Formats: sequence, C-alpha cells, structure tokens
Amino acid sequence: MGILDLSLQSGGVLATLLAAAGVLLLVYALSSAWIPQENSNEPPGPRPLPLLGNLLQLDLKRPYNTLVEMSKKYGPVFRVYLGSKKVVVLAGHKVVKEALVNYAEEFGDRDILRIVSQYNNGHGVIWSNGDSWKEMRRFALTNLKDFGMGKKACEDKIIEECQYLLEVVRNFKGNAFDTTQPINYAVSNIITSIVYGDRFNYDDPEFNAMVDGMNRRIQLAGSPSAQVFNLSPWLGKWLPQNKEFFRLTSDYTKTTLEMFSQLRESLNPLLPRSLVDAFFIRKQELEESGITNSHFHDENLIWTVQNLFAAGTDTTAATLRWSLLLMAKYPEIQDKVHEEVSRVIGDRQVRTEDRKNLPFTDAVIHETQRLANIAPIALPHRTSQDVTFRGYFIKKNTTVYVLLTSVLHDESEWEKPYSFHPDHFLDKDGKLVKNDAFMPFSAGRRACLGESLARMELFIFFVTLLQHFRFQPSPGVSEDSLDLTPRVGFTISPTAHKLRALDCM
Repeated sequence: MGILDLSLQSGGVLATLLAAAGVLLLVYALSSAWIPQENSNEPPGPRPLPLLGNLLQLDLKRPYNTLVEMSKKYGPVFRVYLGSKKVVVLAGHKVVKEALVNYAEEFGDRDILRIVSQYNNGHGVIWSNGDSWKEMRRFALTNLKDFGMGKKACEDKIIEECQYLLEVVRNFKGNAFDTTQPINYAVSNIITSIVYGDRFNYDDPEFNAMVDGMNRRIQLAGSPSAQVFNLSPWLGKWLPQNKEFFRLTSDYTKTTLEMFSQLRESLNPLLPRSLVDAFFIRKQELEESGITNSHFHDENLIWTVQNLFAAGTDTTAATLRWSLLLMAKYPEIQDKVHEEVSRVIGDRQVRTEDRKNLPFTDAVIHETQRLANIAPIALPHRTSQDVTFRGYFIKKNTTVYVLLTSVLHDESEWEKPYSFHPDHFLDKDGKLVKNDAFMPFSAGRRACLGESLARMELFIFFVTLLQHFRFQPSPGVSEDSLDLTPRVGFTISPTAHKLRALDCM
C-alpha cells in the first residue's frame, strides 16, 4: 500500500468522522429545543436527554424499582420523560390516596398504551375512557353481581372448582410440579362461568390456548420490547416479542368470536345464562327501540370480555401461586396456618363466613398480597383536566403513573416493608386489623371492579389447599434457596418453580 493510498484512506475516515459529528450536532441542535423549559410550579425530576428522555436511567425490565429510588430524591410527586412523553409519578401512601380518592375526577382517565390501542380502539372496560367506559363499567359491575359475584352462588362455584383443583394436585402424588397451569385454570374457570355461563375441563385444548395465551400476553406486555412499541410503534412492530403478542391477541379474538357465535345460537332472552347473554339481550333491546349508535356493539363486547377474562385470572392466580411459594419458604408460618385451619374448620368445607374466625390465615393472605405486589404500577392514568396537586401544576392529558409498590412497601407505614410478616395485619390479641396503606386493588374511579370476587377466591382456594396439603420445595431444594425474584411482565408473578404437595388429611 502506497503513501497515496494511506492518505486517501485517512482522508476517508476523517470525512466519515466529520460527517458523523455533523449529524450528531444537527440532531442535538434540533432536539435540544425539545428539552422542556419547565415552570417552577411543575413537578421536579431528572433532566431528560434529547430524544431519549430519561430512558437510560430506567431499568426497563422493572421500571418501578428505579421510580421508587427517584421518588426518594425528587419527592412523592415528580416527573420523568419516556422519550418525549412526559409522565408524572405519584409515590407513597398519602400522596397516592389523596390523588385517587380526593382528586378522583382529575386523575380518573386511562392512558391507553399503544400496544393495546393497536387492537382495542378504545373499547372495553379497562383500556377506555368517556361515556363508553362509564357504560361498560356500569354494565360489567351490574352483571358480575347478577351472575354471582359476592354472593353464595359464586361461593358455590369456587367451592366446586376447588374439588377439581384438589384432584389435579393429588394426581401428582407428592411429586414436584409447576403450579402455574393448575392454578391459572382453576381461577380462570370462575370468571369464565360468570362471563360465558360454564366452566371448562382443564384438558380442553381451546381453554388451554385461551388461558396460556393470556398469561403469555401479560408477560409480553411488560417486556422491554412492548415498551419500545409504546414509544415508537414503527420500530417496535418489527421486534419478535411484539409480533408474538399481536399473533396471540388475534388468536384469542378469533376464539372469542367463535364462542359468541355459539352462545347466540342457543340464546334464550327469557333465561340469560351469563354476562355475554345479558349483553346480547341489551343490544337487541336498544336496536328494537331504534337506537343504533349505542355502546352495546360487538367490539365493546369482545374487549370487555377479554378485559374481564385477563383481570379475573392473572392477578388472583399469581397471588395464589405466591402464597403457596411463601408457605414452602416459611414452613413455620405454614404450621400456624395448618393449626388454625385444623382447629376451626377441621375436615369440613371452608366457607367465606369462616374468615372472621381465621384471623392468622386471613393475615397471611393479606401479607401475601402486600409483599407480592402484583401490580407495582397501576395501569397508567391520565389527567382529565388541568390540575394543581400538592402545589404542582399538571396539564390536562398528562400520563400519570401511580406507584402502588411505594404504598404496599411504604417504609413509614409498615414495620418490615420488604419481609413476609403477617403480624402487619394482627393486633396484640391476634385479631385482624386493617391498614389504610393496604391498597393492592388500587382506589378511586379506576379501582379493580372484581375486588370482592378476588377476595372470595383467594380465601376459599388458599384455605382449601392448605386444609388438604403441605407445600414443600422440590427434593434437594432448601427453603432458604427458594427464589422470590419476580418474573418480568406487566404484572408480577413468581419465576418458574416447582413445589411438592404432600397430603395432610
């Protein structure tokens, strides 16, 4: 290679470097204008980078951990930028309760994630706003109650499902097994019986695909890939995990439509069997009255059913799985539960009314919900109007993250916020006590509409399982080595593990 070649090569490298530097300077010059010039009465927060905002400062797998740490520096009301999107974060029991309860209207809208709006078009009962949301929430609440939620009929369904679950667990004959599918199927059958009017067998392939697909979608919705899509759909749509999410969503929608078709064919308007039947009847009544622009249309039904199916399965099932894992990890606490259940219930079927006589067991369930922290960030809110909150001005349509993890683990409210400590919910006489910072179902306008159903399920399923089995780690695994690190996902579930269920009756 000659001197001229070297000179040309060096010149080419230099030109490339100068061009790259020029592009970077141009990007910075253009984007620096984007860096917000914030008013003094807006919430404080870390300085954002051009284009990226504060993304590089966040753990995208578990962003709630980073946000909690930021709240310690910037206070309980602060802001971050996810790319160019401004997000106000609320942390700590007092601030969260004040915002969701005292400012329920101002913080009451839903900020709809792009990966969700790609399909639901603002329909359904969770990812929606305005009159459609109000109408669907009212309809869902009324019919969940009409078809058993909080009543003896629903309790009987849960008790019946317990028998199917016990049979599945017994079939493992003391061998270690993954609790995910049996628990998911059992819990899902409760909301399914209300929504569709019937339960499914655990080996039904259509049911398996619905529940397993839903579980996978919730995991994918909390992945970094989904967050990339929410910030930049044109880039995120090419990521494999997002393609899988969209495929599973399409598959489930197709299955839902097929089930609607079957229910329509056998519909008797005089004897509605389920929430879906009630929707069909209401839709028909409105059409016969000449009302053609109501919110009772197929798309709203599809997404309301999907919302109820996911919400009615995932969080309760995850909490139950955490409860069994914690019993295996803390055998001394499991001993106390067994003793109380044996003394109070014996070998008869537990009922909801027994809760008041099982304070320690009830405290264990509460503490599981608190420590497991299933929804560390509530589904994103959005301000419905300009609001001044705690001295800070927040504009209309600002995204708001409510850090429920900062409430359930609030160091000023809990004696041992990061430990499994059922005494958090017991007084000196061993009676159950309430704590205002116990907020696993959120609060205000957007609180979980199935809270009473979830509470009944958790109690009956947990007590029934502990009444019949003792849960232990897999052979060769010690209690101390059981991993409590949560799986990455939209909600927090235990990482994959296996337990042994030894018959104790």
